Amino acid sequence: MIMSVMIYGKNSCQEIIDIKKPILEAFIMEGTNSDFFNLLKRQNVKINVLSKHDFKNSFQGNHQGIVFEIEDYKTYELDEFLAELDFKANPLLIMLDGITDVHNFGAIIRTCEAGGVSGIIIPKNRSVKIGGVVSKVSSGAIEHMKIIEVTNLRNTLEKLKKQNFWAVGTSLDATEDYSTIFVDRPLCIVIGSEGKGMSRLIKETVDFNVKINMVGQVNSLNASVSAGIIIFDILRKRNLTK
Repeated sequence: MIMSVMIYGKNSCQEIIDIKKPILEAFIMEGTNSDFFNLLKRQNVKINVLSKHDFKNSFQGNHQGIVFEIEDYKTYELDEFLAELDFKANPLLIMLDGITDVHNFGAIIRTCEAGGVSGIIIPKNRSVKIGGVVSKVSSGAIEHMKIIEVTNLRNTLEKLKKQNFWAVGTSLDATEDYSTIFVDRPLCIVIGSEGKGMSRLIKETVDFNVKINMVGQVNSLNASVSAGIIIFDILRKRNLTK
């Protein structure tokens, strides 16, 4: 039995077409998306044209009148992922600890893809999962990002450290600023949830913790914004040394 996922919205669906990913079935709201309809028809994709009433009853959220059903996304085992990794390129990984919001996850995926991140590590349990909302928020970036599911984040960090990764946590009570991160080595940056941050065990397992200094009255940032600031600072520094 094929496990499938529904992909919502024009950008996400266009990315599916652009990379020639198989489409199991397409759903289009009547009177909309004629360009998609004509293209899918030429490709012999099964198309269901639904009335506005039926479409909105079937699909919630900002679907923009088009939904694709595709095979479920592949996630990687850690060993499988590491075997394919180019360590000479000083890969950058992002580990998510306690992220459960699908919009945050989708935005982080989009940022990671744009910032040259090699993979995103998430726990198999008590964590956000890939789905239609994540794909839509990522604007198709999920199609180009490897997601690694692991059983235990702490054990994963220990394994990465043995592979010469430097593990860097993000914490409001850290003393080091994020600008002090050395970028000339493989890195794994841990992003915690907005409410609780990283777990105590993860905070103790990383090589060191950093913070983003702020001057406003609100003392925390959205997780995807925090990830973006750190990822693009690393990218900027690496580009300067090329």
